[in-house]
Amino acid sequence: MEVLFEARSPKALALRGLAVRRTRFVMRRIHWMVPRARVHLDDVNGPRGGVDKRCRIELRAPAGGPVVVTSMATDWRRALDAALARAVRALMRWWQRRRTPVTSARLAPPR
Repeated sequence: MEVLFEARSPKALALRGLAVRRTRFVMRRIHWMVPRARVHLDDVNGPRGGVDKRCRIELRAPAGGPVVVTSMATDWRRALDAALARAVRALMRWWQRRRTPVTSARLAPPR
């Protein structure tokens, strides 16, 4: 799995290795669905503090469009972990929808 990392903040750049390792670890069982992930860490309001660390993860599935999730937290690690959890849930929902056969009962108009 290819993990692309983007960040502008020097503190976020220091977490590059952690972000790549965590992304590969979380996606280890479903890496066949997603060959590429893009992780972007951003500090929304600069050095003022608060809930301003944003993590955006974009997953590209070959059979579908991109799955993009965003999470905000007080520190980088929490934002990364929350975004990864949401990304896996979104991917699994997408995969389940693709696998569920459409039955004629669901397509029939109500009487």
